[in-house]
Amino acid sequence: MVNGYVDLRSDTVTQPTPAMREAMARAEVGDDVFNDDPTVHRLEEMAAARMGQEAGLFVASGTMGNLAALLTHCRRGDEVIAGDRSHTITSEQGGMAALGGLVPRPLPNQPDGTLRLEEIEAAIHGEDTHHARTRLVTIENTHNFVGGVALDAAYTRAVADLSRRRRLKLHIDGARIFNAAVALGVPAADLVGGADSVTFCLSKGLSAPVGSVLCGTREFIAEARRARKVLGGGMRQVGVLAAAGIVALQTMVDRLAEDHANARRLAEGLAAMPGFVVDLSRIQTNIVFFDLSPDVPMDAPEVQQRVARQGVLLMAMGRRRFRAVTHAGVTAEEIGRALTAVAKVMA
Repeated sequence: MVNGYVDLRSDTVTQPTPAMREAMARAEVGDDVFNDDPTVHRLEEMAAARMGQEAGLFVASGTMGNLAALLTHCRRGDEVIAGDRSHTITSEQGGMAALGGLVPRPLPNQPDGTLRLEEIEAAIHGEDTHHARTRLVTIENTHNFVGGVALDAAYTRAVADLSRRRRLKLHIDGARIFNAAVALGVPAADLVGGADSVTFCLSKGLSAPVGSVLCGTREFIAEARRARKVLGGGMRQVGVLAAAGIVALQTMVDRLAEDHANARRLAEGLAAMPGFVVDLSRIQTNIVFFDLSPDVPMDAPEVQQRVARQGVLLMAMGRRRFRAVTHAGVTAEEIGRALTAVAKVMA
């Protein structure tokens, strides 16, 4: 329950835990622009270790982390290969082009969230003066808009091998990489093997109040720190936020399995309900996409409004589609309440 609602709009609505609030109150801090906040240092070291990377950089958001990575890997006029349904393409205001002068090259995301290796290969531009130079490939794990599906280690390694062979860099938008790791039963570091950089969010399923971490080599992170500064991300006594991130990494990763179980419970309940179409094969982590069946006279925004009056918040994704995201603020009992409320509206 969040603010009196069963809030399934996103895992970004999670609240910091009591342990996080205590750690924030007691955090030792310094000026992070001068690189002397000890709590930030600890978070960055922990994050890098979890990702199997050399160093980390605390940033305000996943969008900032992704853009800082792109600005560090690329120069103005370079081309970036990304999925056409990736967060970087659909939900970051075209920042790579607007702020970085980079050229996006969208390729079709497959139903499992991947990009076909042969399509990546075919899209790569070389030194022909007519074309932008392809410099970077970016993939997303879990893949939000394909349904929270997890990309496995073998696929990531294959993209990394292709990128290295063609002298490209690979960035992973791992906003929910720990959801992928828990779903696949592997360490998160296994899912970023061979990547040149990765971001992950602290403020989604891990329930910290704010922040993401960008990880890579020490040399890369030193340059990314400059990119963060020009993006307005130079923060001062930010250890008060980093402290919550430390607690998140220590205490909130393993419990993500509960969110996955609740997502499955929700999806199965919706699938059994007249009026909805749910692809249960796509329910792997904490995200559930579902559609109104053609015979339902209401559209998704109207259903969303009616369900909200019953105390349940969903997110309409167009005229006939919804997204629901489970998280630490929603219990199994509250999933049952949500299904009861939706059934009442659809009756």
